[in-house]
Amino acid sequence: MDEKEIKQTVVTQAMKAKLAARKLALLPTQTKNKIILAMAEALVKSKDDILFHNEIDVEAAKESGLAEALVDRLTLNEARIQEMARSLKDIAALPDPVGEVIADWIPPAGIHIQKVRVPLGVVAMIYESRPNVTVDAAGLCLKAGNAVLLRGGSEAINSNHLLVKTIAPAAYAAGLPEGAIQFVETTDRKAILEMIKLDQLIDLVIPRGGEEMIRFVREHATVPVLSHGGGLCHTYVDKAADLEMARKIAFNAKCQRPGVCNAMETLLVHKDVAEKFLPLICSDYQKAGVEMRGDPQVKKIFDGVLLAVDKDWSTEHLAMIVSIKIVASIDEAINHISKHGSGHSEAIVTGDAAAAEKFLSEVDAAAVFHNASTRLHDGGVFGFGSEIGISTQKLHSRGTMGLKELTTTKYKIHGNGEVRE
Repeated sequence: MDEKEIKQTVVTQAMKAKLAARKLALLPTQTKNKIILAMAEALVKSKDDILFHNEIDVEAAKESGLAEALVDRLTLNEARIQEMARSLKDIAALPDPVGEVIADWIPPAGIHIQKVRVPLGVVAMIYESRPNVTVDAAGLCLKAGNAVLLRGGSEAINSNHLLVKTIAPAAYAAGLPEGAIQFVETTDRKAILEMIKLDQLIDLVIPRGGEEMIRFVREHATVPVLSHGGGLCHTYVDKAADLEMARKIAFNAKCQRPGVCNAMETLLVHKDVAEKFLPLICSDYQKAGVEMRGDPQVKKIFDGVLLAVDKDWSTEHLAMIVSIKIVASIDEAINHISKHGSGHSEAIVTGDAAAAEKFLSEVDAAAVFHNASTRLHDGGVFGFGSEIGISTQKLHSRGTMGLKELTTTKYKIHGNGEVRE
């Protein structure tokens, strides 16, 4: 398509979504739940077809030299399809945020005021690599009463196309207004530029992917943007830590799935426990195939560590690579995180309640953990069914974003002839 055709296509889709959003906002909860459960059932029934198309994308990604972490995000298997279906079922089981009365009062003027949750309207999802975002975004947006425009990356075009082809007809047959789920077929970047300028039709853009794409959206959008942030996450092992617990947490945070945003990138260890703890965790990392990059003190303690350079402390590796630093105090750990962290997820392992509270209070991040892995910062883990993303912004949402984060509010006022004097 040429530039004119791309613009016309995107505008037409956005207009359909706007009309659908008005109807969707009024759907009763039971109808929305029926729609979402129908989507889940369709996914499971079509799993073989989905896996076939996903394999095309995965093979193409490998041939093009796509990074291993991105190939992992792109790859679907039967377990991941079942997980997507389960997430939809979890979303259907959650309370409907639409219509929730947040506050209710009568001021001296005598009018009755209610502050209630309402849908945002039309949400545009722009994302890379992860086809599960197609399903999660659709389920969450629909439950929150929003129409959704989905624009995935070129590396997942076959997977995303088939997923939407699977869930959208099932949703429409179950009562979803036509146009409420749409997929932007073109992989031309001009489509993104058109979408993010349609502030009369689209109410929120959520970019989820690489730093370059997110920066492009932020710089060019006239539609409000709520971005999924990068994750340069730390785990700090305090001098009062249970070292076996710390070993378990630090290994999980790095190795359980290294190519995702809530995986740990830097391990900070208090000097008082470094000589005892580092041989344990570094041995675990070595056996797992993790490349370790440490400061000179770490290198002296464990022979298999490479010498870290300055950029290692500010790099989101998204791979089996970990940066390791020995710190003299909790204040040094907090200062290091403040300088190098991305505001995503940070953790302390300690048995000292005062140290834990200091860390949780002073570290500026969307999620701060005490004696738990950063990998737990996830919508499913938090009980949100799934997540639309993890925001490192502070407006209008921060951290893992579920149903309530896909709503806004309005005031409903009932009077009895009151006027302003």
